[in-house]
Amino acid sequence: MTSAKVALITGSTSGIGLGIAKKLASQGHNIILNGFGDPSDILKIQTSLAKEFGIEVRYSNADISMPEQIEKMVRDVETEFGAIDIIVNNAGIQFVSPIEDFPIEKWNAILAINLSGSFHTIHCALPKMKEKGWGRIINIASAHALVASPFKSAYVAAKHGIAGLTKTVALETATFGITMNAICPGYVWTPLVQKQIPDTAKARGLTEEQVIKDVLLAAQPSKKFVTIEEVAALANYLISDDAASITGAIIPIDGGWTAQ
Repeated sequence: MTSAKVALITGSTSGIGLGIAKKLASQGHNIILNGFGDPSDILKIQTSLAKEFGIEVRYSNADISMPEQIEKMVRDVETEFGAIDIIVNNAGIQFVSPIEDFPIEKWNAILAINLSGSFHTIHCALPKMKEKGWGRIINIASAHALVASPFKSAYVAAKHGIAGLTKTVALETATFGITMNAICPGYVWTPLVQKQIPDTAKARGLTEEQVIKDVLLAAQPSKKFVTIEEVAALANYLISDDAASITGAIIPIDGGWTAQ
């Protein structure tokens, strides 16, 4: 097993990000949580992970849409730990609307968090990774990095951009002991998915139950949601020494969605 490292997971106070944080903590890695939420709930997560796994757990409330806050977060971690060994760019938001009605501020916010946030995090942390000669970077993309769905112009554009960013960084870091990959989940039952169901229902003129059955799970031949634990297990594998030759990969975990 890869020896204990320092892992920064953005958007890790809930959903997929928290699942990945828990998985990496269970492997003995020190964890930097990031995201929004009730401070008391976040403190409970920190305390629980540290106590259960005997690791260091820190929290940053950096807004991933703000480059200067990302830089401060990265520099603070480097000051305490020396370098960030593992980055999981998971922070993301969603908005569903026909493009002619799509609010410009929502487009800008989704691109800032879902795409530019990953760029800025890598941009800030990569020099120290190169100095150490080891690093693992994972972008949590989406099946929408590979295919499109209607009414999600900003999200699909951002996730397609993440695929390109992943491949480019993989080529630039291939001789430095650093890997860069993207995980592309299908529909996972997370707060992000739950929140988009009412908007999708409105945009398509369906009930929320119809959205789940006829829109979300209709896309996945398995007819079931991907689990957070499955995504976390894949992330953990990509961090391991066994995955040292996997870089630049855009990996679906989508119940067969993108095989169609």
